[in-house]
Amino acid sequence: MSSGPKLVFHSSARPGYSSAVSAHPRHVGARKLRREVQVRFADRPCTVQTQEGVVLARPGDAIITGIAGENWRVSRSHFAEKYEAVPPTVDGQPGQYRSLPISILAVPMTEAFEVVLADEASRLTGRPGDWLVDYGDGSLGIVSQPIFATTYELTG
Repeated sequence: MSSGPKLVFHSSARPGYSSAVSAHPRHVGARKLRREVQVRFADRPCTVQTQEGVVLARPGDAIITGIAGENWRVSRSHFAEKYEAVPPTVDGQPGQYRSLPISILAVPMTEAFEVVLADEASRLTGRPGDWLVDYGDGSLGIVSQPIFATTYELTG
């Protein structure tokens, strides 16, 4: 039995916030907290199992493991603006990195939804209570409420 249609949001791959998020009546501003994570870089095309679905990774993409053991991918083109190496890790090498305090827009979702990533092949599935996150760089994501509470601070 189908649970009915889900809301579907599409990453644009273009700089700037999505109008679907910025115009949403429940959107809020937030900033990523500085948290240390483990990073490895894909050396060939592969898939990454995230809490929200399977994501395709290309060579050079960062595959990140967060503080709760969750995994996600950050494209090579956006990684340097979001993370910095923690010595003795050298930039571009696997190891410990720290998230930078980037500003985002987010919507606490009250119903099931999906996000289609910029590669048009990877789809994430969100549940009621998850956050739809717009990173302002043309990419959207889904963050569970417990992870959002420990990795972001609301700014307005």
